[in-house]
Amino acid sequence: MVTSPIPGVSVGHHTDAEARTGCTVIRLPDGTVASGEVRGGAPATREFELLDPQRRVDRLDAVVLCGGSAFGLAAADGVMAHLADEGIGFATRAGAVPIVVAMSVFDLGVGDGSVRPTADHGRQAAAAAGTEFDVGTVGAGAGATLGNWAGPEAAEPGGIGWASVTHGGVTVAALVVVNAIGRALTAEDPIARATATIDAWADLDEGRNTTIGVVLTDATLIKSECQLVAQSGHDGLARALEPAHTRYDGDALVVAATGSVDADTDHVRVLAAGVVESAVRHVGAR
Repeated sequence: MVTSPIPGVSVGHHTDAEARTGCTVIRLPDGTVASGEVRGGAPATREFELLDPQRRVDRLDAVVLCGGSAFGLAAADGVMAHLADEGIGFATRAGAVPIVVAMSVFDLGVGDGSVRPTADHGRQAAAAAGTEFDVGTVGAGAGATLGNWAGPEAAEPGGIGWASVTHGGVTVAALVVVNAIGRALTAEDPIARATATIDAWADLDEGRNTTIGVVLTDATLIKSECQLVAQSGHDGLARALEPAHTRYDGDALVVAATGSVDADTDHVRVLAAGVVESAVRHVGAR
């Protein structure tokens, strides 16, 4: 179990251990600003377009990470309903509209693929959110695998990785669901590693992959700066996985800034790359 170091951030899971799927909800405090970036070729997302710095809405209330491929995005409905019951969201004349972004991984080939996260599961995860939470094969990481590039028989368990750091007065953390076509990297020669990966490449079951996650910080950032931090977070993915960002992955990261600490954007970017890399490597080292 780990603890969120950023005030107002809480995490909850719904896990179906038998079917090996689930969802994870990251709840964010009022005033959180966010953006993100997709680099994989096969993403499954909901409301990700709102994170574009050109879009009007500049708040984010929750992020939902889901198993179940695109089916699992239904979990966001329950999260929205739960937050709406609490009066949380973007103010309109008709009431608050919760701003909830969701991303999912393809885990249908692991466990029981007919079981997928539902709106009720999302509501349960949102209600269970706390500052202390489990990582590993829980929530959206329950059916995650690593190393699918070499075929399903070579795949290893993936899951949720976590890492955080406080440096220079600013805190940056990463929660990452690692369900990658790639493998976690070691310190071997990068050219030899790349050629060996190609030589061992198996026929791929398209879509059975994707690494998704959230970078959290207490820094004060605007949306365009959050997008820059997301780009650096993807650098961390590329440092930790071989290969990353393939046509068969839906790799996507959201950066959420709660805005309580003044910090240099590039310092946050460097820390973001480090915590994402560390979170992924912790999963691969299990």
